[in-house]
Amino acid sequence: MRQTFPHYPDACGWDALLPPREPRAPAKGSLRVKYAVIGAGYTGLAAARRLNELDPEAAILVLEAMNVGEGSSARNSGFANPRDSAFGLSPADVARGERLNRYATEGFNWLLALMQQYGFDCDLTLTGRITAAATPAGEAKVRSLLDGARLQGVVHSHLDADGLAQWIGSRYYRSGFRAEEGYLLQPAKLIRGLAACLPEAITLCEHSPVLSLEKAGAWRLATPESQIVADVVVMAANASIKHFGYLRDRVVTIYTYAGITEEMPPEDAARLGTAAAWGVLPAHRLGTTVRRVGPNRLMVRSLYAYERGLSQETVRTALTSCFHRRYPELAHVKLQYVWGGTTGLTMNGAPNWGRFDDNLYGFAGCNGSGIVKGTVLGKRLAEMICGTPQPDLESAYGRADWIAPEPFRTLGFHVISAIERRKAGAEM
Repeated sequence: MRQTFPHYPDACGWDALLPPREPRAPAKGSLRVKYAVIGAGYTGLAAARRLNELDPEAAILVLEAMNVGEGSSARNSGFANPRDSAFGLSPADVARGERLNRYATEGFNWLLALMQQYGFDCDLTLTGRITAAATPAGEAKVRSLLDGARLQGVVHSHLDADGLAQWIGSRYYRSGFRAEEGYLLQPAKLIRGLAACLPEAITLCEHSPVLSLEKAGAWRLATPESQIVADVVVMAANASIKHFGYLRDRVVTIYTYAGITEEMPPEDAARLGTAAAWGVLPAHRLGTTVRRVGPNRLMVRSLYAYERGLSQETVRTALTSCFHRRYPELAHVKLQYVWGGTTGLTMNGAPNWGRFDDNLYGFAGCNGSGIVKGTVLGKRLAEMICGTPQPDLESAYGRADWIAPEPFRTLGFHVISAIERRKAGAEM
């Protein structure tokens, strides 16, 4: 079978913490629909739902290659924010930040409204958003965030080493920035909930990877057990779009890795700080993310690989080291779940979004920030498909730059990542 989606040899820890779920049946036979959506992540489900709202009589089919909850949408750190986290200092940065914040707020509020309407829980918790520094360069980034937050009127605070240690229980960091607005959630719970409450007019098929996509009048898609004809296709599978011949010079696949500890006894859990829930983002983009999971677990996310995954042994060793450096007194605590996930990375951090071919639309290049961004871009993509122009969206998010072809692309990635790793230092 042609591999058009990521292969994950390890179960997603977020999904493993939940009770088993019965997947929807795969697509079978000959099917004719108006809209085919490839991918049941945040973008795909948002696009399908909004298409149903705008075109309620249309047949909509969502094709997911694996189980909902085992894909990339559940393999993240579970940070969600109704405001964009970049606080620029120039007037142009401030104006762009305001536009980004409007979109982020729209996406976040839409998710919140669905949770309330359908009554599903994803452990959404207001915790604030901490960026912590472990190096002098990281402290400079924290100072920049403080300046930008003051300029943009963001409610925030500065945490010194003692303040951070009290909050999260670790003395690893020198200082930190905390925005009052910021949420944590359980991503597998969220994506499961969004899939469970789809309107009846939307058919979700799991274990239905798209093996081929061809234009012959209408679009023709093949899965292992079905042949599908669709008037419009929405590509919502992030960097997997490259397997179908699109955006090969605009997006690359990056593997990132995370682990969740075993449950800790009360005396160990007491070392995770006084805050009942918290998450820490690194001051450097290649640094390590950590967050408290429930009362007695910790999640750690770090390590990056280009276009292909790393071995389980390599990942477990690296993540364990990141965890124990921050909490040496918990060196006896092991990681129970370790997993990888892919994200689409672009050269300049801007997404590929919009129309890619006749009646073919999509979004690729979330750059590691997909819950709220993917939701609002999926929603707005459906509005574009149904005839509403989106002129302000590109001015807010930008458009992805061209990426050099191979072998320069791989060489460039390894050179830049080596430089960035040295810059990151203890942030990793």
